[in-house]
Amino acid sequence: MTPPRIVLAKLGLDGHDRGIKVVARMLRDAGMEVIYLGLRQTTDSIVAAVEQEDADAIGLSMHNAGHLTLGPAMLAALDTAELDVPVIIGGIVPDADLPILHDAGIAAVLGPGASAEEVVSTVRRVVADA
Repeated sequence: MTPPRIVLAKLGLDGHDRGIKVVARMLRDAGMEVIYLGLRQTTDSIVAAVEQEDADAIGLSMHNAGHLTLGPAMLAALDTAELDVPVIIGGIVPDADLPILHDAGIAAVLGPGASAEEVVSTVRRVVADA
């Protein structure tokens, strides 16, 4: 069985990348293939990477309160590209926003302090369910 391929990115203007780098290492250490795009990505650049890398999932790190706008924008870009790839959001997301994101189609949300086991198991579950 091939390891899951995960595209990780910071969508928008959020410049905080410490957490996503820690997540990238967690996933890599768990045997996954991680494609880290870095800061200030667009939905188009993420879609292009997903297509080029044949990714199984996308992980977006959000710390700038843009999750309610950027998460659905990412889903719309995937839909336009006719790609069925689950999106996981990590970062600071208020509990009140969780149902909104899930209803929009976000596969999972991981908050600050999620353990390595929780991150890895969530990604594996989301990829398996896709």
